[in-house]
This record gives sequence, C-alpha cells and structure tokens, in this order.
Amino acid sequence: MGKIILTGDRPTGKLHLGHFVGSLRRRVELQNSGEFERIFIMIADAQALTDNADNPDKVRQNIIEVALDYLSCGLDPEKSTLFIQSQVPELCELAFYYMNLVTVQRLQRNPTVKTEIQLRGFSENTNEGDTTQRQGIPVGFFTYPISQAADITAFKATTVPVGADQEPMIEQTREIVHKFNSVYGETLVEPEILLPDNAACLRLPGTDGKAKMSKSLGNCIYLSDSAEDVRKKVMTMYTDPNHLRVEDPGQVEGNTMFTYLDAFSTPEHFEKYLPDYASLDELKAHYRRGGLGDVKVKRFLIAVLNEILDPIRERRHYFEQRIEEVYSVLERGSAIARATAAETLNDVRNSMRINYFADKELINEQAERFRNSSN
Repeated sequence: MGKIILTGDRPTGKLHLGHFVGSLRRRVELQNSGEFERIFIMIADAQALTDNADNPDKVRQNIIEVALDYLSCGLDPEKSTLFIQSQVPELCELAFYYMNLVTVQRLQRNPTVKTEIQLRGFSENTNEGDTTQRQGIPVGFFTYPISQAADITAFKATTVPVGADQEPMIEQTREIVHKFNSVYGETLVEPEILLPDNAACLRLPGTDGKAKMSKSLGNCIYLSDSAEDVRKKVMTMYTDPNHLRVEDPGQVEGNTMFTYLDAFSTPEHFEKYLPDYASLDELKAHYRRGGLGDVKVKRFLIAVLNEILDPIRERRHYFEQRIEEVYSVLERGSAIARATAAETLNDVRNSMRINYFADKELINEQAERFRNSSN
C-alpha cells in the first residue's frame, strides 16, 4: 500500500501564520513531491461543533474561509482531496466503535485534551450542585481524540503532518489502532506523525509573545491579512522588554521577532532587504552586543512576511471571485472521501463480525442449526 496523508483544520476562523508554518506549508510541499499516493485534507466542522454547539453559524461561515486559505496556499484539488468532515457520516460510526477501546481515564490523561479544556474555560468539576462552576465539558469535545482517530484511520493514513501540540492525539490514535488490531485482527493502519523540520515552526508564538498563536487570544497574523495589517501587527510585536535603547544589548532567545525570522527568513531575504548582514546569525549577533534597534529588525520581518504572503493574497482574491467553484471542489472531495471511508468501515464491520447480512456462512450455519434443533 502506498503512503497516504490525512490532516486538516477546524473552521473556527481564518487560518494564520501558525497554521502555515506548523502544517500548511509542508502539506503543499508534500502534495507537490509526488511521494504520496493520496492526500486527504479535511475541514473538521463536526469537531469544531463540539465546543461551538451554541454558535453553529460561526462554523458554517468559516468553512469557506478555511477552503479559501487552503487554495490560496497552493493546495490543488487535482492532487489533494479537500473535504468537509460532516459530509462523511462513516466517520461517526467508526468513532462509536472505537469508544469501546478507550477508557475515560485515558482520555483524561491526554495532555492536548487537558490543555484545550483549560484554554476554553471548561470545568472538570462534576458536582451538579455547584452553581458557581464553569460550563461542563461537552462529551463530544472530551472524546474528540477518538473522533480524530476515526478521521485518520478511515483513510488508512500512513502520515499525519501536524504541529507539535497534536503529538498526544496521534499517539492515542496509534493506541486505538493497536488495540483494535489486537482484538479483531489486522485491519487498521498505524499512522506516523510528521512534524515541521524547523524547530521555530513547532509552535509559533503569538505576536504578544504568548506560547501559541491563537485566534481566541487575538495574537494572530492571518494569511489573509493585508500588507498594512501585517505591518501594524509586527510593529507592536513583543520583543526584549529590557532592550530599551538602541545601544543596549538585546536578548534573542524568547524574542518573538527573532522566532519569526527563524521560521520565515532565508539568505535570499537578506540579500534583497537587509544586505548589511550576510545571515540571520549575523543579525542576532549584532542585536546581542547592542547597537541594533527593534524597528530595523521589525521592518525587515515585515518585508519577509509580505513577500511570502503576497502570492497567497493574490490567489485568495482569485478564488474569492469564484465561490461557487470552491463549494464544488468541496462537494466533489467530500464524495471521494465518503467512498474511501465506506471501504474502511466495511473492513471494520467485517473484522468485528457485525456484517450479518453479508456473512452468508453465518446465515447458513444458523439456518442449519435451527433446522437440526427442530428435528
């Protein structure tokens, strides 16, 4: 069997630079490499509804935003299958069967689930008499590692390119695959995670220096931001709080603008926009010893980011004028994805021996048994 990719994003807003360096840019490279037999890119609307059940319109409206970001970044419907999760109901059935293979305690230990519970302000307190508690955890949200396992295994994915924060989720998928195959026989494919190869891309910080770029924290640079939006956001970016004057020595580690340069800048950018320096290492050395102001570095970063985002903006404008075509792409992709997931579901049903009507041997055995018992 050839190598297969499954990955995706929740449609809770436009995609940002964290998505781009964490996974999106790599997806396009892998798509164009010819290394993979099939590539499935999912807009995870069903998963997004697990913590947006009271605001379904938010998810509904952002489906097209994510699709536009995908196409703008270079995902090609002729090479990658772009689809909407809720349009593949086989995924729900797979998740239901996998629930019997995972304990509540194991879900509670999942670091990604714990982090997301805290981020969204859910309460783990189950005391119904406590009227001061925060909103309880929706069951669908709590079990979304199982749903994600269904998504991955439905397409027999061998490779899942994601950010570092998803490592615990992939590990849980591997556990489910191992448990299923141990109980029912070799049926499911165990996936491998593919992380960004640039350490700075593993978890891009927000513009405020917080650990992660997040829509909910309002610290994002979006792929669809205008050049002026990017300029404003970079100019207010968190740097070294002790670097008060140009002549002061500055700290590079933990300095957001340098983390972004680690993630995005190339030697060619220095030749074009900052020829006084041969490399990022030279720029960092000057900043560390003093005599280099934040504004100069930020202006360079603005030029780098806008050079990367300009072609994305141009393609997005093209597809924004062809929204009907974008929905057609998603509809065709969803039909292909559903047919593929149905094949896996059939394999799972056969392995679990719940394929009653297709199992002629079972029917004949039972018929013979009852005929013999009546004689």
